[in-house]
Amino acid sequence: MAYPIALGLITGNREWREEILDSLRDTSARVVLDQAGIGDLIGFLETLERVRPDALLVDFTGLKAPYDELIGEIKATSAAPFIAALNKSADPETILSVIRAGADEYIYPPISANLKKALDRIAAEAHARRHLNSTPGKILGFFSAKGGCGATTIACHTAVELARQTKQEVLLADFDLDAGLVGFLMKSKSRYTILDAISNTHRLDANYWRALISNGMPRLQVIRAPGAMPQRPDPKPEDIHTVLHFVRFQYDWTVVDLGRGLNPVVLSALEEVDEAYLVTTLDVPALHQVQQVLRSLIDIGYGHNRIRLLLNRVPKAPDVMPNELEKLLGIPVHSMLPEDHGALYEAYAEGQLLDSSSNLGRHLARLAAGIAGIQEQVTKKRFSLFGS
Repeated sequence: MAYPIALGLITGNREWREEILDSLRDTSARVVLDQAGIGDLIGFLETLERVRPDALLVDFTGLKAPYDELIGEIKATSAAPFIAALNKSADPETILSVIRAGADEYIYPPISANLKKALDRIAAEAHARRHLNSTPGKILGFFSAKGGCGATTIACHTAVELARQTKQEVLLADFDLDAGLVGFLMKSKSRYTILDAISNTHRLDANYWRALISNGMPRLQVIRAPGAMPQRPDPKPEDIHTVLHFVRFQYDWTVVDLGRGLNPVVLSALEEVDEAYLVTTLDVPALHQVQQVLRSLIDIGYGHNRIRLLLNRVPKAPDVMPNELEKLLGIPVHSMLPEDHGALYEAYAEGQLLDSSSNLGRHLARLAAGIAGIQEQVTKKRFSLFGS
């Protein structure tokens, strides 16, 4: 099947169960519920609310008509799963009564052959329904011209501020696979990483995704990077596209830490990013790298309108003014963030993000407000990474 799907399997027929599970191996289908029968209906419906399968394979062989009430109760849950009825009978009247009651598919022996066709249809419809009922969110990418310019710090604070100011759902995703600093700064507790999602796109659905992420704070979820690994296969560009396309429909805002420079992961991710924030300091090596990055992006047809230049650690009396940089680089300066190393060091030492009433904190809050297109909301409350 072309799209991942989460399934519930309800049958007491051992032969069917084994045949179905065997048929699902090496497919993008994942069984999230497996039990012999419906049992207590109220408890069963509560289970559906919790595991939220896309579709249910239900053995109707031992169930008595009419089926309208049962199917109606199942479809009234928030999961609203598609229902594929399993039955030994191929009698036209039985098939008609089950379909009229609201079942989406009717599967009879040979199970394997008929199951594949039915699940292909259901997976395509579930994929279409997810996208029909979702408004795509916005993806922001932050990357440094060279190492040490501060893209990770800016990405983390921007994600926190977007969640605070917009009251919308935000994802902070670390695509800097070798550094993995987002997980450290945000104290992510998950043992899974973005690489698990990239390597398992055939399993990627809401249930699988929930197992990978950790909660940073209200309305903010975090998925970390693995950090340095002795051996790691390079992610495929199409898998990076799939993951970013998926999260676009799960969150209002996705903030991606891309690390530094241009590498295959960064270039693949930038294709899905709505706004790319290129972070630099004012030292000569960093500005040289900015020129190289911009030239490379222009050469591959990446639009200037998608690039935002952020100047970080700007002193009170800079040697170079923004208008001079714009002439030098051929791109306007989007924002300037002041040097505030002391406050940042103190916050990180205490396991916290910057106080948004600090000098740099105010600028970061203003940056997030501008991105979201809302009036800046500055609070004196200090964000704790330890939940206090």
